Amino acid sequence: MKLTIRDIIIEPLVTEKSTDLKEKKRTLCFKVHPHSNRIMIKKAVEELFKTHVVSVRVMNFSGKEKRYGRFTGRRPSWKKAYVTLKKDAKMIEYFEVV
Repeated sequence: MKLTIRDIIIEPLVTEKSTDLKEKKRTLCFKVHPHSNRIMIKKAVEELFKTHVVSVRVMNFSGKEKRYGRFTGRRPSWKKAYVTLKKDAKMIEYFEVV
């Protein structure tokens, strides 16, 4: 399966924890494609945002089972990536990418 840059990074995750990490430790949080790996995520962030990445940490989340009355369903599984930028690299603003 050939993934493009836009396929790898699905969306930025904006939570209290992720904004605190962005301000204090220069770490960004993204929801990424489940089949992507650290190298692909690093290249995608560097090309998309024109910055330098030091490290990438990846976490897999399994979808939870949810019930609606007697019917059961499952939420989709997803992957999260924490991307740490170099100290002298430009900080990313999520809304400046076209």
